[in-house]
Amino acid sequence: MNISYVRGGFIAFAAAASLTVAGCGSGGGGTPAVGNPGTSSSSPQQAGKAPEEPQPAQETAEVLAVLKGPKGLELEVNSADRDAGGFLTVKGRLKNSSDKATIVPAQLSGDETEVVKHGNSLGGATLVDGIGKKRYYVLRDTDGRPLTTSALDSLGPGKSTAVFMQFPAPPATTTEVSFQLPTFEPATLKLS
Repeated sequence: MNISYVRGGFIAFAAAASLTVAGCGSGGGGTPAVGNPGTSSSSPQQAGKAPEEPQPAQETAEVLAVLKGPKGLELEVNSADRDAGGFLTVKGRLKNSSDKATIVPAQLSGDETEVVKHGNSLGGATLVDGIGKKRYYVLRDTDGRPLTTSALDSLGPGKSTAVFMQFPAPPATTTEVSFQLPTFEPATLKLS
């Protein structure tokens, strides 16, 4: 008997057996997975996905402030939330409200060498606590990369992109800060 024939037959048998065992799984509650209407093997892209629905969160997002920048750029701030780890995360959308494509200015990264070398970002953003007389800069990781949206290039007319910036959290007694981003007008943010 030819050894390669036996080995090939064994591999084919092992593959068929593993498919058979996988098909005998339970869909939960003792019902076979084959007859479960919630499971479909015909479309692997649909497995584990909820039906696509419109995203109302984008339309109903709270607007804390809108900062006007150069060439029709606007930064809409939607949240400024503290977390238990001692951080404050500012989230929003950078928009191009003009009718022409706009290059995102490099000045938004700030002028710190360690941040600038990692490309265009919002690393130049700061929070100013006027009462506590402190300025908070965007946090950096151990390699000097800012903890903020990066790789910002350009925005087409009417387009926007979600952005975030993470700062050390001011004391709990600070309820309001001035948010500043180079080349944009400042805005006051209420902290939650």
